[in-house]
Amino acid sequence: MDAVDLVTAIRRRVLSAREVMTAHLEQIDTLNPRFNAIVSRVAPERLLKAAAACDADAAAGRFHGPLHGFPHAVKDTAPAAGIPFTQGTPILRENVPTADSLVVSRMRNAGAIFIGKTNVPEFALGSHSFNPLFGVTRNAWNPAVSAGGSSGGAAVALALRMVPLADGSDFGGSLRNPAGWNNVFGYRPSFGRVPSVPSSDVFGQTFAVSGPMARRVRDVAFLLSVQAGPDSRSPFSLTDDPARFAGSLDREWKGRRVGWLGDLQGALATEPGVLDTCEKALSAFRSIGMAVEAARLSLSAEEMWRTAVTLRHWSVGADLIGHYSDPTKRRQMKPEAIWEVEGYLKLTGRQVAEASEGRARIYQAFRDLFDRYDFLILPTAQVFPFDVEQHWPRSIAGREMDSYHRWMEVTLPATMAGLPVLAAPAGFGGARRLPIGIQIIGPNHADLAVLQVGHAYENASPWIAQALPGALRR
Repeated sequence: MDAVDLVTAIRRRVLSAREVMTAHLEQIDTLNPRFNAIVSRVAPERLLKAAAACDADAAAGRFHGPLHGFPHAVKDTAPAAGIPFTQGTPILRENVPTADSLVVSRMRNAGAIFIGKTNVPEFALGSHSFNPLFGVTRNAWNPAVSAGGSSGGAAVALALRMVPLADGSDFGGSLRNPAGWNNVFGYRPSFGRVPSVPSSDVFGQTFAVSGPMARRVRDVAFLLSVQAGPDSRSPFSLTDDPARFAGSLDREWKGRRVGWLGDLQGALATEPGVLDTCEKALSAFRSIGMAVEAARLSLSAEEMWRTAVTLRHWSVGADLIGHYSDPTKRRQMKPEAIWEVEGYLKLTGRQVAEASEGRARIYQAFRDLFDRYDFLILPTAQVFPFDVEQHWPRSIAGREMDSYHRWMEVTLPATMAGLPVLAAPAGFGGARRLPIGIQIIGPNHADLAVLQVGHAYENASPWIAQALPGALRR
């Protein structure tokens, strides 16, 4: 069931929380051994006991919140009290937190029952969910290819109906790429919409954000209404009422404009078929009365890439320097993590300042385009899902990739600008007919508008809900 419908069924006691939990645990037992989306599972008897307690409360008229009785697996980059928090690294194998992060506590207080974690790449680095602790997560549509990442486990668990909703986080497309590759929706909110606390750097860390994932846009908006809202520990948190995301998403779009950014005028190496598939998906916007035309950012892709790489070194390196400084732990870090830290150690103050100025230019370039367009569109990735044994694409269409994340360059401009982005399914393409998505990018803080236009796009694209992974067609 869609999450919003499931809420109603539990609230009206058409379904019990125990029935909901049992059905999802059976689905996990059936499919997770093959796809490896959910890790660090909580004992079933403990979960069924928690579900029974929810039912007892419901019978007494006590509902814990909008997620009352929902089985939920937290992305393994967020601490959830009592469940291992590993980030996919052997360094944190035994790490069991005693407190939740803010976004996790909000879901718990809303009534969610945590059944385990969703799998991620080590330290959430790279858009392919494999790690030495739990292994690789396989794509919901073809287990021979990547699920994407870092919210790969979350996307696959959603697509295969192991959970009704999922949470993710996003810096270099971690909510967007796995959504596009598994035919679900992932939402990167405006910075401050879902505060990132606790954090030791509430002023400097303005890149990675937490957000919702779901199979329907209205379910994405519903979970955002739980996750969002101000927190005094976060100086940039937005203060408007998150309940508005749980309301109707219907809106008229006739006469509004969409700008298609494509491959940034050929600057991004792109696998054949990706652009064609995304461009076909744009017809849904035309069908609801919107104008769609080619758009162009005023900054070069190379300048935006240099800015993003510098600021990513600065952010990621600061997070991992403690592990790197311990020789024993450093030996357990994957090469990509070491590369980020060593890039951080080489940075000068001047380079960081110049990159910060470059980030401001990226924001202004988007702002200039929003004077003409209501929304901007990019693909969610530059390639279709690649072979699961491959760590990352070394070349695209004959062009060499010079880092582990260059093939995800398409997601970084919106990150640098701090804009709200909905990743939506675009269709299936390439030689193996695999999924790809589009990024629907809106102006700063226009989260509700992005979700509203995504809802209209979804309604104009009935194939999204009709398409099912082969593992479900039995």
